[in-house]
Amino acid sequence: MFLAADYPDLMVGLGQPDDAAVWRVDDERALVVTTDFFTPVVDDPFTYGAIAAANSLSDIYAMGAAPFLALNIAAFPPQLPTNICSQILQGGAEKAREAGVVIVGGHTIQDKEPKYGLVALGFAHPQNMLTKGGLQPDDRLYLSKPIGTGVIATAIKAGTEQPQEAREAIEWMLRLNKGAAELALSCGAVAATDITGFSLLGHAWEMAAASGTGMRIDFEKVPLMTGARRLAGQWVFPGGAFDNAEFFKPHVQFHAEISQELQLLLFDPQTSGGLLFAVPPGNENVMLKKAEEIQQPVWKIGVATDSGRIEVL
Repeated sequence: MFLAADYPDLMVGLGQPDDAAVWRVDDERALVVTTDFFTPVVDDPFTYGAIAAANSLSDIYAMGAAPFLALNIAAFPPQLPTNICSQILQGGAEKAREAGVVIVGGHTIQDKEPKYGLVALGFAHPQNMLTKGGLQPDDRLYLSKPIGTGVIATAIKAGTEQPQEAREAIEWMLRLNKGAAELALSCGAVAATDITGFSLLGHAWEMAAASGTGMRIDFEKVPLMTGARRLAGQWVFPGGAFDNAEFFKPHVQFHAEISQELQLLLFDPQTSGGLLFAVPPGNENVMLKKAEEIQQPVWKIGVATDSGRIEVL
């Protein structure tokens, strides 16, 4: 039987689920470990590999760590041309190189549908990390990427997307969360998560629940990708959006004027989404100045509360 008390150096594990596991190496270093992989979200194999790698590394950044090492994890159909497999792996390798990460091997199996991602390792300071807990009432909530990859990827698969919308979504999915993590740490943030498959509201609730707090989110301040609102109006949602809504909606209170499709947009599962992090109220100016210096986009979307639920106004 696993007992956390038997492993005093395990700082984050199953007892307090977070974006990655954390093991204390010494007083200056904590090893952060995670893995993620998924099926293609775009047609181009190189771009798919790069997006999958960025998504895998995101959990390391969400913990306030710097990634340094990774392993490929892949499943390819036996009939998939070798050059396609190579392009996927090359896309992942190029994105890892951009992050300063070395891919040193991995493992591949056969499967009916392609799947690719990374096992990623990073280092953080044990006293200077980001976790889902630690949110305090009156903390300001900031988001580092707009929402909409789920509906746009669904439109891409259906062949109904507009080219500019697809290009914009791909650019955001390719963007590393390195700058966002640096920004969060620079302003004394201790609570953060990355927005991925459980949606903005799903991951927001995870933070609130882990912290014993609530959140008040201003819908009109939530950044949306070009076309996301239009596609929501056409009900072009992936199945995961409905699953997220069913599971997390009991914890969310929407203003009566927010339509059903716009509510569902906040349950849209994201691929390689941004960081949601909490800024202590006295540190906002420092954070915004740093954001301008490193050219990291951020949007203030709300505030932490003591309500015990998510309110969307």
